[in-house]
Amino acid sequence: MSTGGTGHAEADPEETGGFRTALAGLTTRGRSFLAAGIAAAICAYVLGQSDLLRVGLLLAALPLICATVVYRTRYRVAASRRLAPARVPAGSEARVHLRMDNVSRLPTGLLMLQDRVPYVLGPRPRFVLDRVEPGGRREVSYRVRSDLRGRYPLGPLQLRLTDPFGMCELTRSFSTYDTLTVIPRVEPLSPVRLSGEAKGYGDGRQRSLALAGEDDVIPRGYRHGDDLRRVHWRSTARYGELMVRREEQPRRARCTVLLDTRGGAYEGAGPDSAFEWAVSAAASVLVHMLERGFSVRLLTDSGSLVPGEGADGFAGSGHETAEAAGLMMDTLAVIDHSDGTGLSRAYDVLRGGNEGLLVAFLGDLDEEQATTVAKMSRRSGGAVAFVLDPDTWVREATDVRRPGDRHAERLRLLREGGWTALSVPRGATPNALWQQADRERSGLAALGGEATR
Repeated sequence: MSTGGTGHAEADPEETGGFRTALAGLTTRGRSFLAAGIAAAICAYVLGQSDLLRVGLLLAALPLICATVVYRTRYRVAASRRLAPARVPAGSEARVHLRMDNVSRLPTGLLMLQDRVPYVLGPRPRFVLDRVEPGGRREVSYRVRSDLRGRYPLGPLQLRLTDPFGMCELTRSFSTYDTLTVIPRVEPLSPVRLSGEAKGYGDGRQRSLALAGEDDVIPRGYRHGDDLRRVHWRSTARYGELMVRREEQPRRARCTVLLDTRGGAYEGAGPDSAFEWAVSAAASVLVHMLERGFSVRLLTDSGSLVPGEGADGFAGSGHETAEAAGLMMDTLAVIDHSDGTGLSRAYDVLRGGNEGLLVAFLGDLDEEQATTVAKMSRRSGGAVAFVLDPDTWVREATDVRRPGDRHAERLRLLREGGWTALSVPRGATPNALWQQADRERSGLAALGGEATR
C-alpha cells in the first residue's frame, strides 16, 4: 500500500521495514493468540497430544495470516487537508476538513484515520472509515480551538490499517502538514478623532507632490500635455518661459503603534495576562487605523518592524487593507517577550522622522525608561500611551487597593513630555480606554485654545 497527502505519496510497505514491520504491528490480541498457539504447540509436543497441536497451530497461524493480509494489501490512498479559516482569533474555533481519495483499482478495507494536533488545540481526532470503493472519496471534519496565540502545525495525518479480527494494525504517515495561525483578539474601536492634527493624523491634511490634486504655489516648467488653465502667468513673466502650477494630492496620514515586549515589564502568563492584553489592544488599534485609511506600522521595543513593511508602513486602501492586516496579525500571533531592558532602540527608530500619530502600549516603566518614552512624542503629530498598572495586574481582581505612587509618577512624566497617558487597570477594555484617550486629548486641546486667546 502507499499513501499520498496533498500531492505527495509515501513508499510501499516493503520499502519501509518489510514483513518485520507487519509483525511489529500485531495488536495485544494478535500477540496473545500467537503466544497461546506456541504454548499449546509446545505442550502438545511434550504430552504427545496431536489434537492440542492442531489447536496450537491454528491459534499461532491466525495472527500471522492476518499480518500477511494487511502487509500484502495493495491500494493507494491520497489525502488532503483544508482549514476554514487558516487564520483565527484566539478563543475562536476553526474547522479542519480532511478528504480521503482511493486512487487504486481495489476497494479499501477498514481504515482508521488520526490527525496529529498540538495539545493546546484539543484531543487528537480519530475517524473510522469503512470500505472505500475504487475512485471513491470520504470527507470528515473536526474543530480546533485555542485561547493562546501562536502558529500550530496540523499533521502529519496517520492512517491505520487493520484486519477484520483486530490481530494486526499498521500505521502509515503522510508527509505533509498545514499550519493554523491563532492571532490576537481584535476589539472594534470607536471612530474617534483623538487630536485631528495635521501632522499625519485626523483628516490627513499634509500634501505631497503628485500628478493630480490641488494647487501648489511653487511653479514648474511647462510640459507637453499640461492644461493651459494651470499656467502661472506671474512666474511666466518672471522666468521668461511658460510656467505652470505644480499639482499635489493629500499625503496619507500615518500612525505608528509601539508595543513594549520587554520580559521584565510584565508579570504573569496565560490568556488573561497583562502582556496578552497589550498584544490584543495593539492589534485592535492596527486594524482600526488601517480601516480608516492610515499608513500604519508596528514597532517593538527592540526596534524591529513587520517583515515586508515599507518605510511608511502598510497602506490601508482597498484590497491591500486585508493583506496588510494579515501580515501584522501573523507577526503578533508569534510575538513574545524580548530580552531587552530598555526602549532606546525604539526611540532611535522614531527619532528619524515625523511618525504622525504614535500609540504606545507599555508595561512597567522605571524612571529612565519613562524619560526615554517622554522624548518620543517630539517627532509625532500626537502621542497616546496606555501604561499597564502593575499593581492591579499582579494581584487578585478583588483587591481594590489604590495604584502606587510609582506608577502615577511615570504617568506624570509622560504627560509632561506631551503624551496623553492613561493607566490600564485589570479588566479594562481597549475601546473604553480608546474613547477615554479621545476625551482627554479633546479636553487638553480646548484648554490650550482658551489659553492662547
